[in-house]
Amino acid sequence: MITTSGVKTVRDQTTRIVVGTREGTAGRGADTGLHGPGGGAGPGTRSGSWTRPYVVSLVALDLTAAFAATLVGTVVRFHGSLGAATAATHVHLSLLLPFVWILFVYLGGGYARRFLGVGTEEYRRVATAGVALAASVAIGAYAVTFDLARGYALVALPLVALVSLALRYGRRKALHRRRRSGQCMSGVVVVGHRVAAGDLIRRFRDEIYHGMRVVGVCLPQSDIVPGLVTDTVEDCPVLGAFDDAAEAAALVGADTVAVLACPEMDGVELRRLAWQLEKSGTDLIVASALMEVAGPRTSIRPVAGLPLLHVEHPELVGARRVLKSVFDRSAAALAVLLLAPLFLALFVLIRVEGRGPALFTQTRVGRGGVEFTVYKFRTMVVGAEALKVMLQPRNEHDGVLFKMRRDPRVTSVGTWLRRYSLDELPQLINVVRGEMSLVGPRPPLPEEVAQYGHDVRRRLVVKPGLTGLWQVSGRSDLSWEESVRLDLRYVENWSLTLDIQILWKTWSAVIRGAGAY
Repeated sequence: MITTSGVKTVRDQTTRIVVGTREGTAGRGADTGLHGPGGGAGPGTRSGSWTRPYVVSLVALDLTAAFAATLVGTVVRFHGSLGAATAATHVHLSLLLPFVWILFVYLGGGYARRFLGVGTEEYRRVATAGVALAASVAIGAYAVTFDLARGYALVALPLVALVSLALRYGRRKALHRRRRSGQCMSGVVVVGHRVAAGDLIRRFRDEIYHGMRVVGVCLPQSDIVPGLVTDTVEDCPVLGAFDDAAEAAALVGADTVAVLACPEMDGVELRRLAWQLEKSGTDLIVASALMEVAGPRTSIRPVAGLPLLHVEHPELVGARRVLKSVFDRSAAALAVLLLAPLFLALFVLIRVEGRGPALFTQTRVGRGGVEFTVYKFRTMVVGAEALKVMLQPRNEHDGVLFKMRRDPRVTSVGTWLRRYSLDELPQLINVVRGEMSLVGPRPPLPEEVAQYGHDVRRRLVVKPGLTGLWQVSGRSDLSWEESVRLDLRYVENWSLTLDIQILWKTWSAVIRGAGAY
């Protein structure tokens, strides 16, 4: 049970949160589902109340998608004979299918709260429901000897899932925009050591689209300063010790308790915490010590009554890598052909601005430490590398990289090329040659690799990429530590689906031009 001093600590912190709510929400007008400076809720209020109307909106979108798809299917197949008996039968089917579609999505977990807002799992479940719907309709039509028009089935059934996915994508983007303004957040109480808790808080703040905002922290008893009521971790209040976690979550109205890997929270303590949280319906999530390993590489396998986390090795060789190479080279070759007029225009533009070649070549380090020549459109004055030594004291980047927001070596055309990453386009040739990939860690310089530690060298087990997680997560605005973390996350969790996601997100990152200099 929570101690008397623990109750006082939690309630004192809760009072400050409620006061902050009254001050912070004055003049806002509508309720945003967010309470207090930490984004949690006041006592007795759940900050995750946004999920119910969000799910209702998804149901409405899925119904709309199904009605639209079946209407298109009917018109395409029976456009010249809408008055026929067969057409009337399919119209009746079109009125029924949207509700059947909702049932399939529900049974497939497409409305499960834990999958909403982030990740590909929601999309995967909707796509799986689409396949199941098409198969069920085909089998059902055969079983009852219903003459299902093939043209209708080929148009309407795939279109149901595709339109649903498109509408859900738009709905998710709207949710992310609201989260950037502090709305639709879920309050989280973090349970763990001070350093690990601080790291998780920073990650949630950096990637706010996940919708997680820490409203309090519970530390081990050894980390709590006796008599200090206003202790904080990254500006989040310390609400008590590990034993206080369940009551602290209830008092601040948190939706989730996140437990970080630590020896004090063993299996017995974790089970007791789960029992306590069960009463209030508060979610419990446990962060593995393998922070950058996720997705299909991890699975829970019960062995001798114990839930063991099984970690697969990353697929760095084999058939999937061959598929990635074929995809990269084919897509890059097609892009070179389609962008040939743009290449020519940029070539002329660079040459007109001043003397020097339009293309810039440089030695970079690729997979396995093998050096290769990278191609870029020249964005700096001739002899820029020699001037780098003089500018080294003005380096604005930590770690081994050299970056300046207003680098005097960059030409006027080069500034524009860098902003929209057009200078990187010639690297498509490196992709065609097999030296680079479309997606991967950034290709480092030999002098940078010479400063790599053992862990950072892990980046070299895959081909460098034209774009990557660093490109879609902030580009040059990222710290060296964050850039390395993102590159290692990519290496550990690579998949072709992840590559396609990153390529899709690259467009918006390039158009915004944020972090490009």
